[in-house]
Amino acid sequence: MKTILMAGVFSMAAIASQAETTQIYWDDLAPAPEPYENPFAGMESDQLQRLANLLRYETQSPEALDEAARSDAASLRQSLMAEGLDVDGLFEQRLVVMQAREKAANTPNAEILGQSIRLGGYVLPLEMVGEKATEFLLVPTVGACIHVPPPPANQMVHVSYPSGFAVTGLYDPVWITGEIRAEHAMRDVNYSDGASQVAVSYTMQAGAVEPYTE
Repeated sequence: MKTILMAGVFSMAAIASQAETTQIYWDDLAPAPEPYENPFAGMESDQLQRLANLLRYETQSPEALDEAARSDAASLRQSLMAEGLDVDGLFEQRLVVMQAREKAANTPNAEILGQSIRLGGYVLPLEMVGEKATEFLLVPTVGACIHVPPPPANQMVHVSYPSGFAVTGLYDPVWITGEIRAEHAMRDVNYSDGASQVAVSYTMQAGAVEPYTE
């Protein structure tokens, strides 16, 4: 009788655990964006190009510029200022915008950390045992990190799954289930013609990896 009761307790705990699992989507992995001033959003393309050219000149050492380049830089600055643009202020705000975008791309969403979640995506194997992936990146799109630039760090999940998941290709989506945690790390991704490192903001010890079904 005691054995039966204990089995019932474990069964109820398993059911409760499954009930607490929340299905999330890739947008949920990014935190709510923090507002910042972006003065470049409403600027004309010609102004943006001239600013970029001026920045390229002014980030080089003076010795690297010949007389023609120095003259061009001075002309660019004068023309932009004549249009009412605060060139130095824009260059300072450029750093603010870059930092805000980098933070938005790398920061995990604190609201989902520690939760048991279910997330669908594509497997990019990192470690294989036979034909099974025991460690992989879950990515939101086919060929991410291989055929196109990698997604932002908070749009990838490093998954450990000791049981292994049989990988038949990079185009078959899966569901992963487990507790999601923050862990900013660099992961080595191997290609047929080399390797590179990608930044990842999430990690998970998966409880289940299953073929994707609607």
